[in-house]
Amino acid sequence: MSVPYWNHNVHYQRLVMKLMPASCRRALDVGCGDGLLASRLAARAAHVTAADRAPEAVAMACERHGGLDNVEFVTADYLDDPRGLLPEGKHDFVSAVAVVHHAGFTEAAAALARLLAPGGRLVVIGLARNRTPLDWIVSGAGQLASRALRLRNGPKSGPGKAVPAMDPVLSWGETGRLARRALPGCRFRRLLLHRYLLVWDKPA
Repeated sequence: MSVPYWNHNVHYQRLVMKLMPASCRRALDVGCGDGLLASRLAARAAHVTAADRAPEAVAMACERHGGLDNVEFVTADYLDDPRGLLPEGKHDFVSAVAVVHHAGFTEAAAALARLLAPGGRLVVIGLARNRTPLDWIVSGAGQLASRALRLRNGPKSGPGKAVPAMDPVLSWGETGRLARRALPGCRFRRLLLHRYLLVWDKPA
């Protein structure tokens, strides 16, 4: 699966795709950025909505991937959607990569859960901050892995940022505890490249 550029978020798009249900009719990518992940989801889902709160990001996504018939790009905020562009309870799959730490975790998790259809799956690739000695040890291992990947893929790069970067507030441990409280039965684990994976299947 070739990519036009490489960074930690793009690296984990392969994992997101692996966790996407095979029989997905409607998918939603929240915080779609330039639309790269949405374009990949479109190869497996009947319809994909790619949403971002930044009009500049949506314009970039349309320019790069607007030719895909089964992808709809919308300017919408999943936390506050007064126009109803992101209907609740209608999506078989929702992905959110490097999005959740821009809001309060509990609020973000509840909003994402509402977007899922019964039996649907949520996949979050998120960020947290180091706080314990173990956090820093894992982070150091991640640095080594990142350097090795840069040798293979070239320097980290991207299409530009329509939404300013934001450092996470919660630690890895705090995020995991909140995740299990907000989304009972979820799977949460820390990934090597300074990210965590959260997977939750909404009860049918």
